Amino acid sequence: MAQGVYRPRRLREKALLRKMVRETALTAADLVYPLFVVHGRGVRQEIGAMPGQYQRSIDELVKEAKDAAGMGIPAILLFGIPEEKDARGSGAYAEDGIIQQAVRAVKDTVPDLLVVTDVCLCEYTSHGHCGVVEDGVVKNDPTLELIARTAVSHAEAGADMVAPSDMMDGRVGAIREALDEASLVETPIMAYSAKYASCFYGPFREAAQSTPQFGDRRSYQMDPANGLEAMREIALDVDEGADIVMVKPALPYLDIISRAKAEFGLPLAAYSVSGEYAMIRAAGRLGWLDEGRAMMEALVSIKRAGADIVITYFAKDAVRAIERGLESR
Repeated sequence: MAQGVYRPRRLREKALLRKMVRETALTAADLVYPLFVVHGRGVRQEIGAMPGQYQRSIDELVKEAKDAAGMGIPAILLFGIPEEKDARGSGAYAEDGIIQQAVRAVKDTVPDLLVVTDVCLCEYTSHGHCGVVEDGVVKNDPTLELIARTAVSHAEAGADMVAPSDMMDGRVGAIREALDEASLVETPIMAYSAKYASCFYGPFREAAQSTPQFGDRRSYQMDPANGLEAMREIALDVDEGADIVMVKPALPYLDIISRAKAEFGLPLAAYSVSGEYAMIRAAGRLGWLDEGRAMMEALVSIKRAGADIVITYFAKDAVRAIERGLESR
């Protein structure tokens, strides 16, 4: 090679040099930790399809929240499983619902931890769908009132941010209007804006006990083949008042994350979903992958694609890896 030719390997020889010129940094401050809460006391039930993740009663949830906050994780995302379900998902917006109780308990104990709540009906409906069902069809507009009511009840309980995941058209606008009318104008909305109808949600449905009792969710969640539609969905949510937009899942949709970051000026979240977690965890346990390195490589790729916020079940493991200086290579 001619003298003076740029040799990229010069900056790869030493670990400290690699760290010095690294383009993408993942930190604890980037992470949101999803948690599942159930009724009862002393409950810490491992989720079969998500080893290392649990359904927790409120007392156990508070312990986990304190632990996460102590590790520097700034936020948790709560999903609730009620004792009883009905056709209209009334437990989602009940004043004494499982999420409402959990929010109060966490904010009383760890007030500086950000509590984000998933706003949807699927965990609370007897049919398992995300909206009101009439004659076997998920109805959009009748669902909006219940979604907005749920968001207000979460915010009134003390939630720092609400995150609608139902994918009904117009739900961000309905929530924003309802929050403002309830004098909750400062409560931000993190919208699941581009949420795809993905098989990677499989383990979550066990965790949240939210499998549809008939049909599927492809009439309201997005077709995995569509990219331009994702940009239209995000634009609609921005126009309706979303403060943060989200792409879900993350790893199969890194291109959508990148396009969304390039096209919109709002903070962007990406949800590394249960199937992504389960794949890496399972392969690690079988010895097929170095689990720690695979985890970090996956999470860094999401950040590199353009996500400002990474929602991941690996949050605590990732913080430990960052503290150990585990490289994502």
